[in-house]
Amino acid sequence: MSTTTATASGVRVRGLTRAFGGRTVLAGVDLDIAPGEFVALLGASGTGKSTLLRALAGLDGDARGDDVDVPDRRAVVYQEHRLLPWSRVWRNVVLGLDGRDLRRRAVAALAEVGLDTHADAYPLTLSGGESQRVALARALVRRPDLLLLDEPFGALDALTRLRAQALVADLWAEHRPAVLLVTHDVEEALLLADRALLLADGRIVREYAVGLPRPRSLEDPRFVALRRDLLAGLGVTPARTAEEAS
Repeated sequence: MSTTTATASGVRVRGLTRAFGGRTVLAGVDLDIAPGEFVALLGASGTGKSTLLRALAGLDGDARGDDVDVPDRRAVVYQEHRLLPWSRVWRNVVLGLDGRDLRRRAVAALAEVGLDTHADAYPLTLSGGESQRVALARALVRRPDLLLLDEPFGALDALTRLRAQALVADLWAEHRPAVLLVTHDVEEALLLADRALLLADGRIVREYAVGLPRPRSLEDPRFVALRRDLLAGLGVTPARTAEEAS
């Protein structure tokens, strides 16, 4: 799949398709992400969320689209931190980059995620949350116009996950890349995103605008209503609480 550079660092996709062994996973996806917009993508397992993300990252040469317009400067953060255990943390951050000031750039990116004092450590000495923060630093150092997050908090414990979500929110507010977050977590999507999209049957079938001020509260009645609507879109109908029923 060939891509072109999106105007003003946004994303425009029309008619994106991908099949595996005769099974169609993406069946003509249309997607727009405005410059600086944070979009979450949800759907049942196997609906093609990560396939779509990989196509936008330029990692799937067999995806096809009528019009695929994405920024050149892209970075991906996966659920697995994918650090090289034999390289120091700072070298992991600038892996694949060229230049004479790589250590300085790496330390500056690590400082943004609170890990500059770990620059010379080896990945095996880090906790899971710290490793994922290094992966975020590795994305940030590239100054992406499009940041692609593939369930980046899925392997973290609940408390570390909350901290990582807050960190991503802060980093996005500071740098304002366009973001596509693939997640199964409805609350995560509504806490972070400007819009939540539902992928089903190979297409984006529903859009939920999250017009709530940040930072957002799980107890906000508007948040509760959005969560209920999004869960219903995913085929989940949780029992109403006594407070909601009254």
